[in-house]
Amino acid sequence: MSWDDSVLDRTLHAIADPTRRRILQALKEGAAKASAGARNGRGPCLCAGDIEERVQLSQPTISHHMTILTKAGLVQATKEGQWRWYRRNEKAIRQVVKTLRGKL
Repeated sequence: MSWDDSVLDRTLHAIADPTRRRILQALKEGAAKASAGARNGRGPCLCAGDIEERVQLSQPTISHHMTILTKAGLVQATKEGQWRWYRRNEKAIRQVVKTLRGKL
C-alpha cells in the first residue's frame, strides 16, 4: 500500500474521532484476551455486538464508524453469515506511525 497524502488524510480522519479511537482500543483489548475472540481459526476478533457492548453505542452508529475504519484500512472485516467480525490491522497501524514519523 502506497502511503500518499490522500491515504494519510483518510487515515488521520478516521483516528481523529474519539469514538473511533475507543473502538480501536476495544479491538485491541479484545485481541489481548484470547478467549474474547478466537473464532473459527481467524484469530482474535470482535463482532459488531461485542463492540456495541464495549463502547455503549447503538448498532447503526457502530456500523458507521466501522465503515470509516475499514475504508481507512485500520480494521479488517470478515463476513460470516449474518455476522461481521472485526479485527485491527496492526500492519496498517504501524505504517501510520512510521509515516507520521517521517512527515513530522
